[in-house]
Amino acid sequence: MKLSARDAQAYFAKPDPKAAGLLIYGADAMRVAIKRQDVLEKLLGPGAEEEMRLTRIPGSELRSDKALLQDAIKAVGFFPGPRVAFIEDATDGLAPVIADGLASWQDGDAQVIATSSKTLPARSALRKLFEGHKQTYAIGIYDDPPSRAEIEEQLAKAGIAQLDPDAANELTALAGQLDPGDFRQTLEKLALYKLNDDTPVTSQDIEICAPATIEAAMDDIIHAAAEGRVGEIGSLMQKLSGQGVQPVGLCIATLRHFRMLYTIMTHPGGASAGIGALRPPVFGPRRDRLTRQAGSWGVYKLEQAHQALVETDLTLRSTSQAPTAALMERVLIRLAVMASRNR
Repeated sequence: MKLSARDAQAYFAKPDPKAAGLLIYGADAMRVAIKRQDVLEKLLGPGAEEEMRLTRIPGSELRSDKALLQDAIKAVGFFPGPRVAFIEDATDGLAPVIADGLASWQDGDAQVIATSSKTLPARSALRKLFEGHKQTYAIGIYDDPPSRAEIEEQLAKAGIAQLDPDAANELTALAGQLDPGDFRQTLEKLALYKLNDDTPVTSQDIEICAPATIEAAMDDIIHAAAEGRVGEIGSLMQKLSGQGVQPVGLCIATLRHFRMLYTIMTHPGGASAGIGALRPPVFGPRRDRLTRQAGSWGVYKLEQAHQALVETDLTLRSTSQAPTAALMERVLIRLAVMASRNR
């Protein structure tokens, strides 16, 4: 049976303990692994591995020994409770072997759960097997950001109970930017950070616990330029160069930032309405910071900054022999000087 995105979400929240099997497939191996782990935890409960109620069968081993699945389905363990035969890295070539196992499946046997880190087409033999069987399910995992309900479930699992409204919106935006594994690790780090702290999670807490990325390092130098901190430009530029950041990429990011400030300032409803109209939305301290920056620059000086950055971008992309890092550093210092005069 094929499950739609909505039905799949409900199934992951409460897997069918009486099903004969489940296929989870998708191009993102991390997303597939996380969903598989969640399903196994909910179906088997704690201690399944220690109690030998979970049998792991690599696809490569099943190809060479086809009896492994049949034995795992019919095996009777020493410990009571549901059992699962988990086939990792399943392929279409294993469809006949899995079909034989499902044909002999009876109520009380181990449930067959297979995963594939591929986007299986509709003609896939593996998909056809699980979608066509009356007691099995097939779920495709795509690169869609997690829903609010999925985020709330992960928060509860991490032990995070209270968030202020801005923090909740910030987490939703962060979930759409990070890989599922990175997002889950961020929640675990946030839970440790707030250990024995009963106050609600704030946007500042999330900013502290969010992964440090090259984009975050670029944000540091862009904010320094926008806020007139001239003395920080040189050291930050040296740090970014050491990380391998290309001047053209930094110029594009800076241009994007100043266009965002310009959008805020030129909104017909004013700066507050302008920042509220940004997509993706911004919240918390970052929202306040951008509003302050836009207000301190004003429309006219933002147009000057935009022109300077466009000229630098054209020079960086040309055949000019000028040192690109020095050109980028120079325009950032120029912007920082302009910003310092805005105070």
